[in-house]
Amino acid sequence: MIKQAIVPLAGLGTRLLPLTSVLPKELLPINGKPGLEYILEEGVNAGIKEFIFIISRKKKEIKKYFYNDSFYKKIIKKKNKNKRLMLEFAKIRKYKKKIKFIYQDVPRGTGDAVLKCKNYIRSKYFLLLLPDDLIIKNNCSQSMIRLHTKYKSSVIASKKVKKKDVSRWGIFDLKKFNKNSFFIKDVIEKPSIKNAPSNYAIIGRYILPKEIFKILQNQKPGKNAEIHITDAIKTLINKKEKFLGHIFSGKYLDCGTMAGYINSSIKISKL
Repeated sequence: MIKQAIVPLAGLGTRLLPLTSVLPKELLPINGKPGLEYILEEGVNAGIKEFIFIISRKKKEIKKYFYNDSFYKKIIKKKNKNKRLMLEFAKIRKYKKKIKFIYQDVPRGTGDAVLKCKNYIRSKYFLLLLPDDLIIKNNCSQSMIRLHTKYKSSVIASKKVKKKDVSRWGIFDLKKFNKNSFFIKDVIEKPSIKNAPSNYAIIGRYILPKEIFKILQNQKPGKNAEIHITDAIKTLINKKEKFLGHIFSGKYLDCGTMAGYINSSIKISKL
């Protein structure tokens, strides 16, 4: 069973400036709750027992959010054990026990962030959750873990996008085998409309094999001098590692842009 998840959080969040000049984007409230808590809830409900958070020294507020016990104890005492505050504090303390923090002070890509966790992953496979992508109404991680358990393979979440938008995404070359799943033959990063092998895009949920650390260790930087997780996945596919794409049934929300962040609050508030 998959019990560990990696969550990269060291990004600068420039697309959400000026909000992120004072608060990490992952702590920005979405309908009254930090976006990061939606990711934690999804993981916990999917059976994850340990989350490895990758942060930078500039984003220590994320760690402080989970280690602010003295503040909560003082305010709860002052407010005569306010029930809502006590429940929030209990929830945060529960999450804190499941989180390990690792630092990536120089942003060198998602692949580099994942590589920093190589000494902490114990089992053959692990879950990778990208916090800009929220999936609500249905637990995507849970359904991916079921698929992994059945086929003993790596799994990547996917959604169908409009053909005119394929150049914004990583796109799968695939061989479909049922309504909600397909074999991944290749991954093409932001192809032109003409060169896109499909219109099924990568979404930020991955079940990856521990073997990927060996690939990342020897991988040369790619675009923008970063280590890309997609390049490592392509290498594994070429080595005949089995990868399945999972077309999830939940509602996808992109929280990485200002328009997407605002829309996410609106959508969740209507649930």
